[in-house]
Amino acid sequence: MPRCAPPGCPRGGDALDGKGALAHVARMTTSSDTLARLEQVIRERTKAAAGESYVASLNARGLPVIARKLGEEAVETVVAALSGDDQELVGEAADVLFHLMVLLGHKGIALGSVLAELERREGTSGLVEKASRNA
Repeated sequence: MPRCAPPGCPRGGDALDGKGALAHVARMTTSSDTLARLEQVIRERTKAAAGESYVASLNARGLPVIARKLGEEAVETVVAALSGDDQELVGEAADVLFHLMVLLGHKGIALGSVLAELERREGTSGLVEKASRNA
């Protein structure tokens, strides 16, 4: 039976029969739905008082604080990756995504814009894409 090859299948290969393909699409939809819901929650919490919401407190402190926090989380993600603790890496990766979305929201950039850019790059070699930015 054909199998889906990474990176398209996050677990390294789902069967491409009707059920496997649908399960893979369902996971992708659930993931994008999760990010869309998170974006909405961040948008809503930005309007709260700084003492009532972590997101509101970050936004009240401004872009430099949000950016620094994202950088801290990125470093913690690298440390977790190098430590070999997969569960810690998953947690830190979630923190990076969350803080990136807070930063994007603060700048008024929709997650859809980032996803559109990823879609634009899809199927293009990373080396070719990088070279096009340096040209």
